[in-house]
Amino acid sequence: MRHALVPVLCLALVAPAVALDYVDSSPAGAGFPMWDGGDTELAFADVNGDGHVDFVTIGDHGSPGVGTDQHGIMVYFGDGAGGWSIHMEGDFGYGGIAVGDANGDGLMDVGYGMHHDYSATDLGDQLLEVALGDGTGLHWTPWDDGLATNGEDWGMMATDFADFDLDGRLDLAANSFGCCNGVHVYRNAGDGSWTQTWASAGGNASASLCTGDVNGDGAPDIAASAQAGAVWLGDGEGGFASADAGLPPAGGMGHYGVSLGDVDGDGRADLAFARSGGVFVYLWRADHWESASDGLPAAGDFEVTQLFDLDLDGCVDLAAFGGGNCAVWLGDGTGQWRSGGGFAAPPGIDTAAFCTGGDVDHNGLPDFVLVQEEGSWPTYQNRLYVYHESSTPAARRVAWQHPRGNEAFHASAVQTLRWSAAHIGGEPASIALELSTAGPDGPWVPLAAGLPDAGHWQWTVSGEPTEIAHLRVTLTQAGESVAAVSRAFRILPGGATPVAETPGAAGLTRLQLLANPVRERARFTLETPSGRVGGGRVAIYDVAGRRVAALVAQGNPEWDLRDENGRRVPAGIYLARIEGGASAATAGTRIVVLH
Repeated sequence: MRHALVPVLCLALVAPAVALDYVDSSPAGAGFPMWDGGDTELAFADVNGDGHVDFVTIGDHGSPGVGTDQHGIMVYFGDGAGGWSIHMEGDFGYGGIAVGDANGDGLMDVGYGMHHDYSATDLGDQLLEVALGDGTGLHWTPWDDGLATNGEDWGMMATDFADFDLDGRLDLAANSFGCCNGVHVYRNAGDGSWTQTWASAGGNASASLCTGDVNGDGAPDIAASAQAGAVWLGDGEGGFASADAGLPPAGGMGHYGVSLGDVDGDGRADLAFARSGGVFVYLWRADHWESASDGLPAAGDFEVTQLFDLDLDGCVDLAAFGGGNCAVWLGDGTGQWRSGGGFAAPPGIDTAAFCTGGDVDHNGLPDFVLVQEEGSWPTYQNRLYVYHESSTPAARRVAWQHPRGNEAFHASAVQTLRWSAAHIGGEPASIALELSTAGPDGPWVPLAAGLPDAGHWQWTVSGEPTEIAHLRVTLTQAGESVAAVSRAFRILPGGATPVAETPGAAGLTRLQLLANPVRERARFTLETPSGRVGGGRVAIYDVAGRRVAALVAQGNPEWDLRDENGRRVPAGIYLARIEGGASAATAGTRIVVLH
């Protein structure tokens, strides 16, 4: 029986005396590529594990090299103070992007749908792909067999990861950006191969797709800008059913700029979108949608939306962008809205991408990255902008973004935990995460410690089934620690039978740490489904991609935290992976070294 919902209280953890205010901190200078035109997608994540938020894209119509310098997977590395550098890898582009740990090695990988898939190598030669990262953001390995093999014959675009079948692996969903491919969902087999589990009807679509749990059953659902519909509910096995009851008709290209977020705190994701230049929010009510759009403009120039707690008062807020203007409306947890600030970019004629959630300057408040088209024919051109919230925190603080309370999580499925944290000064900060299945007072079981403050961490849900699970996040910086406890959520029994090992996967070696982070030595286990390890070595690299040590891959290898010259390595993030030997090893692991 479902437990009684805990009402949402907007606690005004920040409670700005004035509206949220944003300043331009966009990448600029000759080292950054020009943009061209057409839609694209942007995603915030800490790709290289240094504790500073980066953002990732594969560019617009100018990628790869169509009158611009854009090409391949483009990582804009943040320095934690609003500064940027870039690395581009591959010869493909023009599409959407998702970031997550697809192969379970603790490192950020990417999935993307695209149009310009004419690469001469495996990286970039099909309309849907997944590429594994090595923890640096500099090198990517294709991991995409079976993707884009079910009628995707033109441009794919908006892409997201979610564990649709609840088996502990991130799966992939992607939407096309025109006629007639529709939405496709692929299951991750865990060995670099993918199988389609569902596809929508074709028809037209625009470049927007996201995932969330709309009906509160713990299985991810999909919202997309598509003629065939706006929302599909997942069945926990990779299948989906339409859930548009109560929404206005999707129209020829679908509802523009869809986003999902729990507006009323009931543990279910609600829907926002733009329509005829206006902004609309709908709340899910058992089997249909009801409007919560009072106080929002029904017409205007808005094209895209985002739902996120922007002022950290405990309630989800709404941002919309169009025509060079970003408007923020602060939510009260009931579906009512009040103006909350925003920013004005240069005038624009079309919005190509809009994203929030990453805190690029560590002031504790989420920021925005966007691409918009400016000018007029024939000289119109996309421009990239980053706007960060400009306030200075008075104290260190940390607050939960996900879970927000009342959610359902399936044991052994994947969830991405998200928080916002304010730093004081430039000293390194770390994050610890703990779980209680017995209420907000514990006892607490450690999940991770010594993490860089990336604002996100991917969790394979653990713990016994309970109605009163809580998570605690602790920020530590300069000897001071501050913590936040989430509202209660449910942990359900495991929701799916694990996918059987793919034939031929017996040679896949899994490399795991017995404990992480480490101070004295790193102890590994090596295992395959067959129990045999085929030799080779455990190679250890720093975040710049330099090999620092190598161990024989047999038994239970141990690394004494010394490099190949016998010197103790500095504290930081390192990647260990299997190389050589008879095993078809693709999985590595990230090591956090403390002093």
